[in-house]
Amino acid sequence: MALGIYFMHGGFTPEKYNQAIKQLESAGQGAPKGRSYHFALESNGEIQVFDVWESQEEFEAFGPTLMPILTELGVSLGEPMVATVHNVIKG
Repeated sequence: MALGIYFMHGGFTPEKYNQAIKQLESAGQGAPKGRSYHFALESNGEIQVFDVWESQEEFEAFGPTLMPILTELGVSLGEPMVATVHNVIKG
């Protein structure tokens, strides 16, 4: 069952987001296994992220790569909101 995961991290500017993406790509995790969709939303100069993952286990496997990058960039980590995807309508 797919999971929608929504992140609101403090101080996650577009510049820091772009750096994080570059570092993830360099680490071979630009498109991690199990992530179906990735959305970066900008509001008030900060990035919020919404991802769809195939499973909790695949999401958790991504953490050891992602978390040190965000910490290094000085992003204030928030607890994600996790919910089961009920429906997806494309278009």
